Amino acid sequence: MSTVSIAARPVAALTPTPAAAAPGLDTRKLITFIFMVFGMFMAILDIQIVSASLAEIQAGLSASSEEVAWVQTSYLIAEVIMIPLSGILSRAFSTRYLFAFSCAGFTLMSFMCSTATDINQMIVWRALQGFIGGAMIPTVFASSYMIFPKEKQPIIAPLIGLVATLAPTIGPTVGGYLTDLFSWHWLFLVNVVPGIIVTIATYFLIDFDKPDTSLLQKFDWTGLFGMAVFLGAMEYVLEEGPQKNWFDENVIVWSAAASVVGCIIFFWRAFTAPQPIVDLTVFSNRNLAMGSIFSFVMGIGLYGLTYIYPVYLANVRGYSSLQIGETMFVSGLCMFVAAPIVGRLMGKIDPRIMIGVGFIGFAIGTWQASLITKDWDFWELLVPQMLRGFSLMTAMVPINNVALGTVPPNKLKNASGLFNLTRNLGGAVGLAMINTTINNRWDLHLQRLHESVAWGHVQAEEMMTNLTGAFASMGSDAAMSATKQLARMVRREALVMSLADVFLALTVLFVALVFVTPLMQRPARKGGGDAH
Repeated sequence: MSTVSIAARPVAALTPTPAAAAPGLDTRKLITFIFMVFGMFMAILDIQIVSASLAEIQAGLSASSEEVAWVQTSYLIAEVIMIPLSGILSRAFSTRYLFAFSCAGFTLMSFMCSTATDINQMIVWRALQGFIGGAMIPTVFASSYMIFPKEKQPIIAPLIGLVATLAPTIGPTVGGYLTDLFSWHWLFLVNVVPGIIVTIATYFLIDFDKPDTSLLQKFDWTGLFGMAVFLGAMEYVLEEGPQKNWFDENVIVWSAAASVVGCIIFFWRAFTAPQPIVDLTVFSNRNLAMGSIFSFVMGIGLYGLTYIYPVYLANVRGYSSLQIGETMFVSGLCMFVAAPIVGRLMGKIDPRIMIGVGFIGFAIGTWQASLITKDWDFWELLVPQMLRGFSLMTAMVPINNVALGTVPPNKLKNASGLFNLTRNLGGAVGLAMINTTINNRWDLHLQRLHESVAWGHVQAEEMMTNLTGAFASMGSDAAMSATKQLARMVRREALVMSLADVFLALTVLFVALVFVTPLMQRPARKGGGDAH
């Protein structure tokens, strides 16, 4: 989007150094961390950067609409496998070598994506890009708690939260600009120079921990196989299910069955292997368990709303990818404004209150959006998008802090992988539910609207008469053109109504999370590495 729980052997390697526990910020560590955060930004940005430009990629590679969807799907499937795996790899090879290799591989695969001449090449390079680059995301989360004292988290945590939420939000914007100004190749070429710089900087600057290659001697290959099949097949089912009408397609049935088998193997090995791929016992920490639930729902809000607004703007308002990106930039701007404010409030307000306020803001924004009509434009969407931007930062930063802030250092990398996995899975599950809801409610509203525009209804007949007259003056087949135009209008209204239903369902979900917030424990105020 993990590591193992074994004896105290790796603890020494992961325990923050005395410098990390010092009252001030270590300049070297801060500069190094900024480079790492930029690498994470690239990895998260690339989840969404192609979403606004799939049509251009499809044309450039002479691919079908079903094939080009794999440009997105292959990346997500590969990334979701690497995120939990990164914990044990980081402990075995150290943060320095894993992060530098991950960034270098991500950069190389970005370049290879830009050279793809057919869809098969693109899918292979995108899968490798997602798999190799996926290690950067949880590594940054874990490092922030390893190397900085808790009293400095109000500075560091908003930076991570801003990147984790801003990157997927502005992905369509950046992608739209690059494709419009240059070509789709620059969606990937834009990573090359920054990727080389980050790779070199992190290789020479990171010195947070030491490798423990003894972890590789008992590496659980069976558990890895089970996890890969479990998560990879599940991601495929969630991505493709809504388009293939779920279990009406054999490929979905077999993929779901494979995911179940992989799940059984994974959990069997997780509780019986001497050194499992991931240590699920970290969920005995109530804050991590609750924080992961909140992260899951946050993924629904983050990726789901990034998907819904472009659907409306493209299919109802007829916006281009560039116009969609410009409209949605409001949320990103609000995140920038909110980040320093949230950082200052973190040390003064109970984080559970901030999380509750964030989800209330989410709920108000989606409730307002549930009143959407076909005429909504930038200004009607302004307040819901502002609420989304402010709420994301207000909720996500304290969720990260509450979930990971009390995890022991020797379990931090494992916990970070699992925590980040829940956000990605939340996005995948959320998008599947949203697509399914849109399809089902669209059919329902179409049926009801067809009854309203049947012959015998005065308003429908008046509309047909007016449309027929308008097309007659243009010299076309007036009756046929009027019928087609009315059908398009009905489909558009049904889509808007289905989107409103989705916004309302999200409102209920976000409100429900507010009532769960008190179940979390407030982390201790004192700080740093010794607070772990």
